[in-house]
Amino acid sequence: MASDTLSYMDSMSFKVRELLKEVQLEYSPETTATVDNFVSAIKKAIDKIPEHQVTANLAPGFVRDINADKVEFTFKNPKSLEIRGSYSIQCVTKHDLNVDLFLHLPKECFYEKDYLNYRYHAKRFLYLCKVKEHLTKSPLVKAVKWSSFQNEARKPILLIYPAVKLTGNAEFVARIIPTATSLFSATKLRLERNNIHTLREGDAIQATPRYNNSILEDLFLEDNAEFVKRTFSGWKELGEALILLKVWSRQRSSIYAHDCLNGFLISIILAFLATKPGRHHINSSMNTMQIFRITVDFIATSKTWDKGLFIQPRHEKNASNKYMQLFPVVICNSFEDFNLAFRLSHNGFQELRHEAALAVTCINKCGDGGFEELFITKIDFPTRYDYCVRLNLRGNREVSSLGYCLDDECWRSQEQKVLSLMDQGLRDRSKSVRVIWRNTSSECNFEKGLSELDNEPLLIGISVSSAEAAFKMTVIGPSPEERDKALEFRKFWGDKTSLRQFRDSRIAEVAVWEHEEWQRHLIIKDIAEHVLSRHLSIPKEKIVPIVDQLDFCLLHRDVDPISFSKSLLVALEELSKRLLQLKDIPLKVSTVQALDSAVRLTSVFPPMPHPLAHEKGVDIKPRKPVSTCINPVEVMIQLEGSGNWPMDEIAIEKTKTAFLLRIAESLQNNWGMMFSATEDDVDVLMSGYAFRLKISHERALSLVTGLSNNSRHQWSLSADRQLLLRHQHASKINALRGRYPIYGPIVRLAKRWVSAHLFSAVLTEETVELLVSNLFLRPLPFEPPFSRITGFLRFLRLLSEYDWAFSPLIVDFDGEFSTEEKNKINENFMRSREEHEKDTQKLSPAMFLATKYDIASEAWTRSSPTTAELRRLVAYSTSSANLLTKLILQDGYDSYGWKCLLRTPLSNYDAVVLLHRDKLPYPQHLLFPSELEQERCAVRGHATKIFHPFFSPGDFKVNSGELKSKLMVNFDPVRFFIADIEKGFSDEVKVWYDAVGGDALGLTLGKASSKKRKHDDSTEGSNDLSNTLKTIGEFGKGIVRSIHVIKAQKRNN
Repeated sequence: MASDTLSYMDSMSFKVRELLKEVQLEYSPETTATVDNFVSAIKKAIDKIPEHQVTANLAPGFVRDINADKVEFTFKNPKSLEIRGSYSIQCVTKHDLNVDLFLHLPKECFYEKDYLNYRYHAKRFLYLCKVKEHLTKSPLVKAVKWSSFQNEARKPILLIYPAVKLTGNAEFVARIIPTATSLFSATKLRLERNNIHTLREGDAIQATPRYNNSILEDLFLEDNAEFVKRTFSGWKELGEALILLKVWSRQRSSIYAHDCLNGFLISIILAFLATKPGRHHINSSMNTMQIFRITVDFIATSKTWDKGLFIQPRHEKNASNKYMQLFPVVICNSFEDFNLAFRLSHNGFQELRHEAALAVTCINKCGDGGFEELFITKIDFPTRYDYCVRLNLRGNREVSSLGYCLDDECWRSQEQKVLSLMDQGLRDRSKSVRVIWRNTSSECNFEKGLSELDNEPLLIGISVSSAEAAFKMTVIGPSPEERDKALEFRKFWGDKTSLRQFRDSRIAEVAVWEHEEWQRHLIIKDIAEHVLSRHLSIPKEKIVPIVDQLDFCLLHRDVDPISFSKSLLVALEELSKRLLQLKDIPLKVSTVQALDSAVRLTSVFPPMPHPLAHEKGVDIKPRKPVSTCINPVEVMIQLEGSGNWPMDEIAIEKTKTAFLLRIAESLQNNWGMMFSATEDDVDVLMSGYAFRLKISHERALSLVTGLSNNSRHQWSLSADRQLLLRHQHASKINALRGRYPIYGPIVRLAKRWVSAHLFSAVLTEETVELLVSNLFLRPLPFEPPFSRITGFLRFLRLLSEYDWAFSPLIVDFDGEFSTEEKNKINENFMRSREEHEKDTQKLSPAMFLATKYDIASEAWTRSSPTTAELRRLVAYSTSSANLLTKLILQDGYDSYGWKCLLRTPLSNYDAVVLLHRDKLPYPQHLLFPSELEQERCAVRGHATKIFHPFFSPGDFKVNSGELKSKLMVNFDPVRFFIADIEKGFSDEVKVWYDAVGGDALGLTLGKASSKKRKHDDSTEGSNDLSNTLKTIGEFGKGIVRSIHVIKAQKRNN
């Protein structure tokens, strides 16, 4: 155990050291000289700006929008321009190579009372406008842009992009940040004072604490930076911990935000913990990761936050009480009335503490101390929250109706208003709601004013407490006797309210959201649209809840086939009863277990009741096409024990078939059930469904578990081992789905994506189910998902980001893996990698999935995906994840972008086979018809007249028995066609296909074909390919529409 702990610590330390090397800027003499020379050049350029009168005409829009007066001044050179911030303490990271330059504003440009009525903010900006005007002309400067200080529009800063680069061609940005040291008396900016004289409530004058803190921040910016520099000076581990905390927080877009955390605030918290006021929680004997852990644990659990963090001794005893009434978080240094965390909202702080608590959990529970989860995994809005809602408030005058800047900015007030509405609307449905409006960017043109700062959407993130709470259809309000509360309830919900009497005779106000069970996930969307449009006067087209945009790929005639699952489960239960009641067979049925994904609600298109698959008569509804094919639901049955089973493997299988025939005949005799039999399978029809029966017997099971080593039983072992594995897998998935109802829809989306991109032969259904299971069983650094789109995005990220080459994925359903078993899995994994050490392109299995029932990853991924297939899969999932993220955050107003997620490019194959759509067994499952207009057509084929996917009207003129005999169970001509190609060209052609319902097959040339064509000349190679495609066309005669050559010509050329 001690050796394991030591190994873990060594691994973690090594990874942290490598990460620091990756993200830290190397302060080489060349780098330092480049930065110093550029800063000196900037300072000289600014010092050359001549003195002259500056008026509001330099930026009339900005001055007008902040409602400032008396803004004229005579330009004077700044007192100083000095490097501060992270660069000065050698803690800048490569992710954001900013060099902060503090520009000390000259006192001569300001009057004593310029802290009033936004005069300081206006003059501050006009001063920067003059600086920008001159720096733009400098040959050393590539570009000058505007940004804002911590997303505060009333405090713009300048971004200077140098023409020079650092060592290694790295680019950096100089940020000019004005400071106002000694410009005003700090006592004039105390919390209780009003410094915006137009801000009143009737005759009462309102205090302006946020406005005052905005100015105080500039007054004490240099002092606080100096405090941080003193604390960090010569303390390497503290600086490294700051860098790690920056990396950690930047990976989490919900906390690295204007109302939560930033690099400076992190450094202040660290400095507090490292000094006497913070009780020296951090000391010089600690290493980097110890400091990191103590800091996140302090953020997550410390009660010091309740009273505030005071770096200097407090002069007033009640200072913390005074603060806590105004700000949710207080961090004070030298001046008690200045809160360094004045921007930090209650909403942001709760999110910060939540993420910090998860970080501590990752350190305690995840492998390698949670390194991957803490520093590598990206936790952005789309993956962090179950539901995202975008509000497009561009041009909405309601937002700034009272003015852009009062005590706080109108955008921050709007965030709080939206948060309040969503909290009230979702009540106990949500665990947390996060609202962020990043309304400023480097593209802003502040000179024109603040009216254009609403281009970016406002984002709402919703975390669900439980599926049961989130998807309930009724919001129960007060009783009519509570008049004030009832009036408030009706006012909030509007026309959604009504009076309802419950079974216990209680009468209450309710708001009801009527939906079918398969549509319950839309309730969150409906509530968001109703509440926001009603109370913010926003048209619904401006509200974009990310909820159901991908539902189209799971629907059949606007209905989700999963809605028929209840009837399937009822039919299965009835079949089980009948099987267990059978007495006229040699051995009784002891157990019945469904193996099919339709029963565990993870099939993309579970079977719907078929009108011809009933015991008696037919149930034909007019005007609806009736399919000629029906998919069977596989069911495993076990018989009571017997010692009379044959020992020969073939005889065992024949005996099984004989038993199945007897069982089917007995079902027919007792209940009138139809059945169909082939040499391999027996299918029984009842209640609108077809059930395929499979027998597993005791001797075969004993062989599977290794109790018999007779090599003669190898063939039987293979078949029955598959049955046992499927049985074990189905049991685990059913249990997991019972805990997480959203599991099924996420798996269905994942399977639909896999099929749509022609990966049906690469990932089995069970593999996809295990991958999605991992999102629930090992969710860290997230929590288990409660929405289909979030779960689907996490599935894509898992596929694209997991280190498949060097790490096994352990799917632990019950948390029951012992250390010994985990070591065994790692041994199996390392053995599989050592076997292919010389040829990493042939790793087998390339995707190592270990479960309790399959610790060697032999069941589902032994032969596929191959290394090349996995590489292709990773590329596709990366592209889809990026597109989905963009759709959630920015686009997605129409359906086209969402459809692109499931449209696969046909240009990535050597050849493409297009099939006749009306000859597919289930043409209604086809997502998008495939067409190739410009590619060379090598083969064209006519559609067969023998097979039709639907019965014609004339077919119904015969009697029901004859009509039922035409029903084809598990008939799929496309599957047989693919099997023929794989059999005929096993080494030459790889087939990529959509098993759910695609009309295109992708063909890539295998090694044998590639080698042959390398040695042949261009013409011969082309002829070989043409002959191959013609043969394939013959295999698929009747269903092949055309075969097109895509890449062959390009490769030959």
